[in-house]
Amino acid sequence: MMLELRELYQEVIVEHGSKPRFFYCLDEPTCTGQGYNPLCGDQITLYLRLENETIAQMGFQGQGCAISIASASLMCEALNGKSIAEAEHLFQIFHRLLTTQEDCDHSLGKLTVLTGVREFPARVKCATLAWHTLQNALENIDTLVTTE
Repeated sequence: MMLELRELYQEVIVEHGSKPRFFYCLDEPTCTGQGYNPLCGDQITLYLRLENETIAQMGFQGQGCAISIASASLMCEALNGKSIAEAEHLFQIFHRLLTTQEDCDHSLGKLTVLTGVREFPARVKCATLAWHTLQNALENIDTLVTTE
């Protein structure tokens, strides 16, 4: 990874991991999801309010490593106000980027910095937990998402 991207990766992870955005429970969410990563002990609950096939509002609560909290924070920042189709498309790009050696897709914006976890394969589960939890929430699947 280029030095500049590595430094940005560390900065963003620390910033969003210690001061996550959208870290709250929504009153009356239209759907929720719960995720658990036993490797790090990451736990997340995701709250969404959907209106006309759009994520009108989202938030999360949980605990875990800086990568999982930062990823959830960045995901909420990127997807709030997006259509469900856009969210699903971003998930596909993001997941592919973290699980393959493809070149960075800069259409992900700040999420691009999370490609740094590719250097630590065990941490990919930390970075994708919130995204898999989102998928279950959007599909109204009421089971705990686990990375095992």
